[in-house]
This record gives sequence, structure tokens and C-alpha cells, in this order.
Amino acid sequence: MTAPQLQQRRVLTIGPVLAARAKEALPEAALEVAAPEREAALAALHPGLDLVLIDSARVAPELSCQIVEALARRDVQPAVLLVDAQLSVGLVRALMQLRRSDMLEAPFATSDLARAALALLMDAGGPQTKPQNSRCWSLMGAVGGAGATTLAIELAATLAKRASGPRQVALIDLNLADGAAGAYLGATPNMRLAEASGASERLDPAILGAFAAQLEWGFDLFAGPRDPHAFSRVSCAGVCRLLDVACQVYGAVIVDLPRLRQPWSMDVLAGSDEIIVVSELTVPALLSARALVGEIEQELKDARTPRLILNRLAGRTFGPAPSRAEAEKALGRKIDGAVTSDWEAAACSVNLGGPVGAHRPRSRIVKDVAALVDRLTVQPAERDDRKLGAAR
Repeated sequence: MTAPQLQQRRVLTIGPVLAARAKEALPEAALEVAAPEREAALAALHPGLDLVLIDSARVAPELSCQIVEALARRDVQPAVLLVDAQLSVGLVRALMQLRRSDMLEAPFATSDLARAALALLMDAGGPQTKPQNSRCWSLMGAVGGAGATTLAIELAATLAKRASGPRQVALIDLNLADGAAGAYLGATPNMRLAEASGASERLDPAILGAFAAQLEWGFDLFAGPRDPHAFSRVSCAGVCRLLDVACQVYGAVIVDLPRLRQPWSMDVLAGSDEIIVVSELTVPALLSARALVGEIEQELKDARTPRLILNRLAGRTFGPAPSRAEAEKALGRKIDGAVTSDWEAAACSVNLGGPVGAHRPRSRIVKDVAALVDRLTVQPAERDDRKLGAAR
């Protein structure tokens, strides 16, 4: 970006200390400064801004969240660069609504600030609008082997079939140590998130594209090779940045989360449009599902109410399995959907590589997942009608 181009850029800096650094980094830009207090900062967010720099070391986390949320509601958004940010659940959720955002960790040089700011400004191109309703659905298994990965694959395949164009759906496997999505789909894992976490602010659509395995079923897979040390090598900022960029690039993002909680698990759930807990129809699984949903609701009070999906649902011919009504009673809430058991179709698909619909298109699994997608698409989760008896 040349000096004449910078002269036309309006940059707001919230925090006087950062303003001095920004003056050195972007000498040709039209710099404005706002005090790190609520009234002054919000009043300074006038139309026409190209970039907002937030000094997170001096701006309260609640105010940072309010600023980002205010900008995310606009049809024309400036880019946002958070410096020395301490990510909170609310801030992550707000950032995922922005088209262009980045984070710069302290300590940093003036050249680092210039590089990060210029990358956001150069990406602007022209007037910016909100992304077209990018959806992020995150899945967690209530117990090991509940089938969350299989369901995530089927959701991605179903959404890809319904997409208006190619490569609009991403499946992200965050089971970083031993994720199975790549093996189920016969794909080579390309995601090197541990390496990218060391400089997460540089993770952009180009790097994201290098991580993607483009599959013949119309969606891209993001999965890493098996690494028993992966969870300790990946930062929260790296995971959040990966999802932030993915939501800018893709219209739908399906996230397969590890069952065991990681430091970033709740941040991912907080930024998701749908939280899906997958359970089997067994007493231990139902008890675990109830506990997991309760934990999520307790910690993420402003997030979407988790959806409960029963997987491998079958008749009671083969044993004393609980009925659906009994399962709802044990859970203390209604179930949002069920996927019928079809072991032969599921085994065939993982052995041949690919979603169930590619090998057994008439399987009840395919029909049930399609019905689930219909419900998730047209009926956003609401907290008030989730408890048993509230809407009966």
C-alpha cells in the first residue's frame, strides 16, 4: 500500500499509548484518537472509518466487546485490530461476526503493527459488507464413541449438497491428537495448526487454503495428522483465529470438538451458532449428556441452548434400551432430533471412505440428517422452550 493510498485511510485508535505507536507505523493515514472510556470510545465510532485499533491493555474487556459488537452490527464495517488482547468468551463471539479482524500480541515492534494494519487495509478493496450469514455448528460427543464425528461428516455433506456454489462448506476436526475425520473420509490431513499457533495473527485465507483437503463431496476438510502432543502445542488464539478466518471464507462451518474439554473449548462453543451434543440411547450416555449440557449452560449463559441429538436410535427389539420418552425424562428436556442406527451403511462408508450418502443414499441416516439440517436451518434454538413441559 503506497503513501497516497494511506492518506485516504481513516484510522481510529482507542488508547493514547497505542496512538503514538500507530503514528509511527502509519504516518500517512488520517489518525484519530479516542480515550479508553465507554462514552468517548463509542462516540468515536462514526461512519467512514477504515480501521479501528484497540489497545486491549488499557481498554476494559467489557468495553472492547461493546466496541466490536457495535461495529459488527453495521452493514459497512471497518477492520478491527486488537493489540495485546485477552480473549474473553464475549469478545470471541463478537469478533466472529466481523469480516476483517486480527490480533497482535505484545511485545511487538512498530513494523509488526504496520504489517498487521496494512494487511487489514489492503484486504478492504472497496466498501465492505457483512459476510453472508456464515453458520458455525459445533458438535461434542457426550461419551466416547457416540458418533459425533460421523454426524459432523453427514452434516457437512448435506449442507454441501444444498449449497448454491462449490466449496462453501468446511468441516474442521479439532480432535487434534487423534481425530478420525480424515480416516473416515479417506483424506490426507493437511492442517498444521500447531505451527501456525506461534504466529496466529498471520493465519489468513491463503494459509487456510493450504490447510484444506478438498473432497469430492463438495466440502473442505481441515484435519491434522495424529500428534499425541498437539493439544499442548496449539494455543487458544490459534484455534479462535482458525475459526474466525474459516467463517469469513465459508458459508457453513462444521466443527468436530474433542469430548474432553480443552482451554479453548468454551470459546469455540460461545462463538457457535448451534451447539450440538451427541448421545447414544444408553443410561451412561444420557447421564453424561445431561451433565455436559448443564455445564455449557452454566458457563455460557448468553450462548445458544445446546441441541441434544440421539444417535444410533433403534427399536427395543434387541434389549431393554430406554425409549425416547424415557430418555427425555432422564435428560430433563426435549430431544432435538434422532439418527436411526444403520450399522451396515455406516461401516461401509468408513471402509470405502466418504459420507454415508455417497455409498448408501437410501440409508435412514441420510434421511434423518437431512431432517436435522432442516430443523437447525429454520428453527434457531431458544432457551425458554427447551425444558420439558414448556412447549407441550
